[in-house]
Amino acid sequence: MATIKEVAEAAGVSIATVSRMINQNGYVSNEAEKRIAAAMEQLAYESPLARRLAGQNMPAIALMLPDITNPFFAELARAVEDTCQQQGCVVFFCNSDHQDFKEKSYLEVLRKRHIDGVIFASNYLPQEELNKLEQHRIPVVVLDRSSDTQKCSLIRSNNYEGAQMAVKHLMDTGCRKIAHIYGPQEIATAKERMNGYEDYVKSFPWYTPSLMAPGMFLMEGGIQAVDTLLHRHPDIDGIFAGNDLMAIGVLKALHRKGVRVPDDISVCGFDGIKLGEIIEPELTTIAQPIYEMGKCAANILIKQIKSKNDKALLEIIEMNVSLHIRDSTRKDSEEQ
Repeated sequence: MATIKEVAEAAGVSIATVSRMINQNGYVSNEAEKRIAAAMEQLAYESPLARRLAGQNMPAIALMLPDITNPFFAELARAVEDTCQQQGCVVFFCNSDHQDFKEKSYLEVLRKRHIDGVIFASNYLPQEELNKLEQHRIPVVVLDRSSDTQKCSLIRSNNYEGAQMAVKHLMDTGCRKIAHIYGPQEIATAKERMNGYEDYVKSFPWYTPSLMAPGMFLMEGGIQAVDTLLHRHPDIDGIFAGNDLMAIGVLKALHRKGVRVPDDISVCGFDGIKLGEIIEPELTTIAQPIYEMGKCAANILIKQIKSKNDKALLEIIEMNVSLHIRDSTRKDSEEQ
């Protein structure tokens, strides 16, 4: 069975262009439509949605995202979509914009439409909603978030250890006063990264809680946090941002102020999004295995759907993170 990737290659367009044409969502030129249609006919391609509507009973999975404009979640979505397509499943994307009422509305519709399973990469999932999904025998996988319940599988990264890796690297490359920009503390991943930072540095004489500032996991938050931190501590020489978007905001703010990176201040992010390799200087980061996380979540959910929601299949998987050293941090002699 041909894949959307094979259609895109045959038509000489991107996978996203093929997806827009299939879903009738977004602009596709007439010329591109003709090439895609010809490639589909040549490869005998039939979209997952078409196969489901044709009565082949393909499972349908929903992926709940907090912000599709964040490249981290876009990369997760790519992995989930690829895996679902390979497994013969349809995937629907639900973007909540960090608004709990939107997620609740989505969940109500999904239950009524008899969705087969849900992957949550968003912040909102109260026990009440989880109970409703369980009552309807809809399995759930929570992705890159914490969960206090054993009613769903959980795929996440080692955030605490990753934060400590970031601070250690900054110190190893010469930093002696390191600040931290943290995400929303109601999000477990943000809290774990802040705890990792604070536990590592609190024994040093230079540490003070005023070296931490909120950034809300947004690029604009990183920009604003730089102003706050430099006003409090003009002598900081390292910044660990709790995600890459905030770190990119830090780089922008420092550039505007004429602060050299990494000569004056070194910067390390967390996530490992591809955007960090595009900017200048390229961003040092603690990388999560983003694609593998999405792939793993989709595979686990599909296995639970096929087993008819067998609770024995519930899993909690914590994946390792890795330090990717790039130009935004100083490099010692061994790294030159």
